[in-house]
Amino acid sequence: MDTRWYPGHMKKTREILRENIRLVSVVIELLDARIPFSSQNPDLNNIIGSKSRIIVLNKSDLADDTKTSRWLAFFKEKGFQAVPVNSLKGHGIKKLKTLLAELKRNSSKGKKPVRAMVIGIPNVGKSSFINSLVGKRAAKTGGKPGVTRGKQWIKISPGIELLDTPGILWPHMEDDDIVFRLAVTGAVKFEQL
Repeated sequence: MDTRWYPGHMKKTREILRENIRLVSVVIELLDARIPFSSQNPDLNNIIGSKSRIIVLNKSDLADDTKTSRWLAFFKEKGFQAVPVNSLKGHGIKKLKTLLAELKRNSSKGKKPVRAMVIGIPNVGKSSFINSLVGKRAAKTGGKPGVTRGKQWIKISPGIELLDTPGILWPHMEDDDIVFRLAVTGAVKFEQL
């Protein structure tokens, strides 16, 4: 099955990402810890390019701990810093704040703000993650894909700003197993398949 569900707002999101990638020093890519491979949008590599990237395995409380550890080792081997996070309970948030604070210290001797773009597929928990980082409700959340429709800059602490972006899928999903996993975890609606 070649799923070709790519509505106009996803095309618009792709343009938002392309236009704003130059404004950030790091990309925080959220993946669903239950399905890291399936929830990693292959098209984003072209947009991100050589930008520094932190991988967040969100919803880690719902994933198998042993498999999550293997994924963390996999991403480390690929040269990425990866953090397991439970955005709703705040687990892993302290470690991520520490990573961002290190980036802040290293950027222009701390004088220039660290700006990070938060990206991921729909319903991976980007807004909940941002709310957990900020410590208050700064981004609208919902239990279905498509709640965030535009970009929004959010200051999480002095000198650290996040760009919340809508979820984005890739135009042609040819792997039935990936499509099924995305549907089961709520990233796409079954009726759109």
